[in-house]
Amino acid sequence: MPQITVDYSEPLADSFDRRGFALALHPLVVDTVGTRPDACKTRFRRADDTVVGDADTGHALVHIGIALLPGRTPQVKEQLTAAVLELAAQYVKPADGAELHLSAEVRDLEASYRKR
Repeated sequence: MPQITVDYSEPLADSFDRRGFALALHPLVVDTVGTRPDACKTRFRRADDTVVGDADTGHALVHIGIALLPGRTPQVKEQLTAAVLELAAQYVKPADGAELHLSAEVRDLEASYRKR
């Protein structure tokens, strides 16, 4: 815990400093929700096909999902979401002037969550 998943559109593959983002994100999560750095796990998933509205091209998407053990207040989750969006904007540079769509969500892990 925290389980962090970052989905990003294929055109960002060369312009998104994923490692740098993860290394900056982990201390942010630690400071905001009170966890340990080694508990943060981030995986990146490239989406080869994304569509925004009725446009064929000109858009790039990044969605950051952070799943935490239950117990954080809605205010802490909102604070983390806002900070994550600010941070992501520093590490994602859309290619060819594409419009960047950044989103983030912080949610509770289900009671069935286990790790080894």
